[in-house]
Amino acid sequence: MTTATQVPTVRLNSGATMPTIGLGTYEIPDADAAQVIRWATRIGYRLIDTAASYGNERGVGEGVRSAGVPREELFVVSKVRGRDQGYDATLRALEASLRRMGLDRLDLYLIHWPLPRHDRFVETWRAMARLAAEGLVTSIGVSNFTPDQLNRLEEETGIVPAVNQVQINPLLTQTLWRRYAAVKGIVLQSWGPLGHGGALLTEPVVKGVAERHGRTPGQAVLRWHLDSALVPIPKTVRPQRLAENLGVFDFRLTHDDHKALASLAGTQIAVNPDTYEEF
Repeated sequence: MTTATQVPTVRLNSGATMPTIGLGTYEIPDADAAQVIRWATRIGYRLIDTAASYGNERGVGEGVRSAGVPREELFVVSKVRGRDQGYDATLRALEASLRRMGLDRLDLYLIHWPLPRHDRFVETWRAMARLAAEGLVTSIGVSNFTPDQLNRLEEETGIVPAVNQVQINPLLTQTLWRRYAAVKGIVLQSWGPLGHGGALLTEPVVKGVAERHGRTPGQAVLRWHLDSALVPIPKTVRPQRLAENLGVFDFRLTHDDHKALASLAGTQIAVNPDTYEEF
């Protein structure tokens, strides 16, 4: 019988604690999501990330409810999509997400993208603050928000997000965003933490670091995130890969490892939050 990994947690500015690694569910079909979550929770995953725009909240909710893990031990995340931004629309969007998932609350609710051209993210943020005050979500945050956009949220509402979920990996280190988050006490979650499984994992530098520790390239990269105080949410539907991604808490990268990986920075182009639109 496989022993479940005990995943460390990080404290958010809301006072809640969040696991330091999670399961991303982007592009996992609704029909498969429940089984993947059952596999994941069996070996120790407690953070489950989804979004309204992923189209799999029903499956994710079924997986959470049928996991055999007490609800209070799980940390469930979803996101308000672009077409649901705005004060009243956001309130309705959470209600719809909870209904689809069969849950009575979320642990973290995020604005998925800022969509600055439409200029509704501040009123959306005010609605999310209300949802937190009503106990329907424990913590609130954002995804893909730049420091300037985060400044505006704080200046106009006085509320600093608990989390910013950002595209980060050793090819795209987002140094400015990380410095800003550290100053403001915002925890960064990493989406695309493995570089979408492409060139990053075949980089000779990454393979060399992995070999020195007797690990896979994916494990070396996930350890880079943890050593960098980032919370990665890798996605997979394969039980073996689920276990591999979680097997990163019994080693650390060396200073030389981090120096080697730093040579890869700047070789991937980020999706631009100032222009990208998701509805």
